[in-house]
Amino acid sequence: MTTAAAPKVVHARAPGKINVFLKVGALLEDGYHDVATAYQAVSLCEDVRASAADDFSVTFTGPIDSSKLATGGTNLAIKAARLLARKAGYRGGVHLEIEKHVPIAGGMGGGSADAAATLLACDALWGTNLSREDLLDLAQQLGSDVPFAFIGGTAIGTGRGDQLSPALAKGQFQWVLAFADFGMSTPLVYSELDRHRDRHSQDIFPAAVQPQVDANVLQALRAGDPHMLAEVLHNDLQAPALHLEPELARVIELGEENGALAGMISGSGPTVAFLAANLDSALELQIALSAARLTVVRATGPVHGARILSA
Repeated sequence: MTTAAAPKVVHARAPGKINVFLKVGALLEDGYHDVATAYQAVSLCEDVRASAADDFSVTFTGPIDSSKLATGGTNLAIKAARLLARKAGYRGGVHLEIEKHVPIAGGMGGGSADAAATLLACDALWGTNLSREDLLDLAQQLGSDVPFAFIGGTAIGTGRGDQLSPALAKGQFQWVLAFADFGMSTPLVYSELDRHRDRHSQDIFPAAVQPQVDANVLQALRAGDPHMLAEVLHNDLQAPALHLEPELARVIELGEENGALAGMISGSGPTVAFLAANLDSALELQIALSAARLTVVRATGPVHGARILSA
């Protein structure tokens, strides 16, 4: 008597991110902006399990409410799998089971992490054996944050955020993340930034076309000093995000009143990232914010980018 072999499942993981610095350039003729950002990958990760199938499908598990997420061709993980299949000439499909821990439309790149992990998982499942450079090229085609989810660690992003150069970061930074019960549209926040700049054009300097990351940010990361980093955390999207969702300002105040070195909107929001001095401070902050009925998690950074856990 023979028993059928268990179907092969490849398990990959990719991290969410915090933009510890984000400068947005002037609005370009194509409707986009160049950015200069310092990314840090954090220990809040997405898990993707890929198994062989005739077509392409995705289901979601995990603590994040995924009921409103697209499961068809517009889903970024499905796009990643289809892109890899076209590149490699693979004619089969895949079923993706994604265990979500990064908030949806939360400014932490959860969908990008899904796509990065999917590229690795499908490459291993299908035996397409693409080089890391080829996979990174596919990641760049999928979206601005996908390449960083693929490489992880700490990096400087320019252009649309997808032109990456590694940055040295010493030690480990402690973060407490406050989740909102709503998401925010990245294009909407960028549009509000443009309106904000128009409204205050007499009071603020015009945005640079090609912004740069502040050298003090790189110094703070190299030193591994959370106090130094707290002084230079910056996000050009914070003002428009707060204009759209003013209640987030109170969340930032609450965290800073309870020991955070600094609080900042993550990416285009609405997640608020608080930098803590050490693990004890992070634990105390987590307890205080939980007592205020906020949904919070602790995370550390930097962590590895997308990787295979089992195949």
